Amino acid sequence: MSVRRFAVIATAAMLLVAIASPATAGGPPPREGDGPGERVRVVVYVESQGLFFDSIVGPDLPQHGPFQELRPGEGPGGSLATEFGPGDPGYLGGRWWVDANGNGEMDEGDAFFSCPLLGQGSATPPA
Repeated sequence: MSVRRFAVIATAAMLLVAIASPATAGGPPPREGDGPGERVRVVVYVESQGLFFDSIVGPDLPQHGPFQELRPGEGPGGSLATEFGPGDPGYLGGRWWVDANGNGEMDEGDAFFSCPLLGQGSATPPA
């Protein structure tokens, strides 16, 4: 696992624990699998809809094609945030980039990965 991917997953996991329901508060985020293929559950707030979506962090992607910005800590309660979600023009199906190097530009220093939004969204973070 790359250092950049680990940093993105660790940030997402910390955010999940911070906004998790009582059932998961205080413990690590749910994981699927073991080792390099493990996946982390996260919650993403979609600003255009005012809804939270459950998601699973998927594989790293090469920096080719369109990506939508995902901003750690900028949603309600410190959740991950993005502008568009399912059904919105501009939603790219879970192809995300995180400005890992903090320069405000989408470039090679950033993280690019798959993390599709699941379900219909909720006014409160998924449990």
